[in-house]
Amino acid sequence: MTTLAAASSELTPPRRALILRGLIEELLAKADIRVNGQRPWDLQIHAPGVLERIATRGSIALGESYVNGEWDAEQLDEFFAHLLRARLDREVPRLGILLLILRNRLFNRQNAHRAWQVGKVHYDLGNDFYQSMLGPVMAYSCGYWKIATTLAAAQEAKLDLVCRKLGLKPGMRVLDIGCGWGAFMAHAATHYGVECVGITISKEQAAFAREKYRDLPLEFRLEDYRDLRGRFDRIASIGMFEHVGIKNHRAFMEVAHRCLADDGVFLLHTIGKNERGGVTDPWIDKYIFPNAELPSIGHIGDAADGLFVTEDLHNFGANYDKTLLEWHKNFEAAWPDYADDLGERFHRQWRYYLLSSAGAFRARDVQVWQWTLTKNGLPGGCPRVD
Repeated sequence: MTTLAAASSELTPPRRALILRGLIEELLAKADIRVNGQRPWDLQIHAPGVLERIATRGSIALGESYVNGEWDAEQLDEFFAHLLRARLDREVPRLGILLLILRNRLFNRQNAHRAWQVGKVHYDLGNDFYQSMLGPVMAYSCGYWKIATTLAAAQEAKLDLVCRKLGLKPGMRVLDIGCGWGAFMAHAATHYGVECVGITISKEQAAFAREKYRDLPLEFRLEDYRDLRGRFDRIASIGMFEHVGIKNHRAFMEVAHRCLADDGVFLLHTIGKNERGGVTDPWIDKYIFPNAELPSIGHIGDAADGLFVTEDLHNFGANYDKTLLEWHKNFEAAWPDYADDLGERFHRQWRYYLLSSAGAFRARDVQVWQWTLTKNGLPGGCPRVD
């Protein structure tokens, strides 16, 4: 935002604040958002200095001031959909984003030591908490709403979609890289007669899955993907690749190639971004998913180059909007059970995370892809499954 140069330190503080407020209001108007307007997606300001901080600190200030209760929007998801459709994230100061880009280039933020951080910070919040939000299927990735009318049905449809794309048959040995609470493995074993090995970096997830599915032919390991050994007829990775990081994409693909049978199929399900240059939102990186890094189609193609044939690429990212709204509804309904332990700041933080994400998918700012990959190409090609 080049006009920010006018609000230099040479101006008196009141004059500088006035200019910054005017600039943010002007930008928001481009997205059809009004400050203290009457529509559900309009910004309601509750404290002085909010717009000025957003003008100078961007995404971090936007999220932190919301968590502090300094502004609201009746429909937070629609506020973000308006914001991102207008691509206003490109016009506010990008210092935090530039710092993230620099860190990503200089350091491997998802190395073998740091890879465990997101498990402790995010996935180990508590199995009861996640069950109340995710529902009985316990799948923490985008549901498939093609014909589904409930969250549970959408998640079951997604799990079955993966099984059908993999062409599972009884007796196959299947690997799940980033198995979560075991929903895919349980579905595959129960409905397709396979045995599965799953890895996770969350102690809570591994403990939950081992207990819940103790009567199924499933093995759950607390393990980093880089340590994987063995051979499998099929491999799935659903909603884990976002934590791998661009510096490690090739290593991840090499592990999958090493572990996959020569005639096997590998399905990669991941959130992705529309272009190579962007990075994770700084607020999300700091407060929700440390070290996460969304890939682009180009990044995944580069990583798979010479290792895999892309049999199919399926985008159903628009489905994530509805999935996130269902999670938010469940979260709000269950909140009284967690309010005393987690506190109101967490309440607002989690609401902001879920609804800003819903708005991003609604605006088509981010996507969900399922890549169907083989080592040498399937004879006759891979039949389209949807």
